[in-house]
Amino acid sequence: MTRTIFDGDHEAFRASVARFARQEIAPHVDAWREHGCVDRALWRRAGEQSLLCMWADEAYGGAGIRDFRYEQVLVEELYRWGDPGIYFSLHSRIVAPYIQRFGNEAQRQRYLPAAIRGDSILAIAMTEPGAGSDLAGMTTHAEDRGDHWLLNGSKTYISNGTLADLVVVAARTHPPSRHGLSLFLVERGTDGFERGRRLAKLGLDAQDTAELFFRDVRVPKTHVLGEPGKGFAYLADNLAEERLLCAVQSMAHAQTAFDLTLDFVRERRAFGRPIGAFQNSRFKMAEMRALLDCHQTWIDQLVLRHNAAELDAAAAAAAKLLATELEGRVIDECLQLHGGAGYMDEYRISRMYRDARVTRIFAGTNEIMKEIIGRSLGLDDRKLG
Repeated sequence: MTRTIFDGDHEAFRASVARFARQEIAPHVDAWREHGCVDRALWRRAGEQSLLCMWADEAYGGAGIRDFRYEQVLVEELYRWGDPGIYFSLHSRIVAPYIQRFGNEAQRQRYLPAAIRGDSILAIAMTEPGAGSDLAGMTTHAEDRGDHWLLNGSKTYISNGTLADLVVVAARTHPPSRHGLSLFLVERGTDGFERGRRLAKLGLDAQDTAELFFRDVRVPKTHVLGEPGKGFAYLADNLAEERLLCAVQSMAHAQTAFDLTLDFVRERRAFGRPIGAFQNSRFKMAEMRALLDCHQTWIDQLVLRHNAAELDAAAAAAAKLLATELEGRVIDECLQLHGGAGYMDEYRISRMYRDARVTRIFAGTNEIMKEIIGRSLGLDDRKLG
């Protein structure tokens, strides 16, 4: 399928990212997956190539690129040649924008340049052992002690949790309000801030996912992000982009699986001929090609809508829902076409199958996506009751 949303500059960038991924990532993926963590040096090399926080102003060392298509290209090539456990997008498109949008100028000057260079790795800590996606059920809390806040609590399933040099921590600060949360900037080495074990997962083996603990952590007033008590609104502000980003990633993952499988069925032989020559294989590949093209065209149009500041919550939820479901379906079909080889970890499709399962859970479960879409249709108790 010819994709018309990209111009020559996008394609030149694609070639550059593909070259970076083949040289700097592909040779090390197996080692990083075994170790459970990406080498910190990769982040610095990505910074040198201006691949981190591309949207940031030149005043902070960024490239000043606001066009989301460049992020889309970056994701597609990193997934094709690299590994989905490399969480540049979390750092660049989810965490850093909180600092840009809600931080003051002193905070931007302090944290953005290092994040853009790759010298400082970012994470965000929302999920708790007993709360999951329910931010209103958060128990991590901070008390105003006059010249500082005293932070206590724990977080889990934190991506970039081991490597992170700066963590945006959500904590309850206004107990009477279910949404009375604030965001705090907690730096590596702060007294009382500890990392727990690196968590073993079903997939995304190269992604360092960890527990974080905060025991009487003194957070200076200068390290509050935005206004105290408005953290819930801040966290909701970027959800549409986060879900579109998830959809872009899922489409890239599914497309990569398709391409690997197309090569496999052309080359692998059974009963004297390539398995791609069997009608079942042809029909399966044809159906996946049609579905991928259809979904990709829609996602591409949503990227353009996002560039025009016209992406709404329901459309983003629908994109995340359908792209992640398609990802799971395509990769399952691709593994089946690999036969017994698909069950062996030496084949990439086996690892991709495990990696894909989480996308229907993070950034809001797909059940929550259906709720968002349904409510946009006026189908909720408040309007129908």
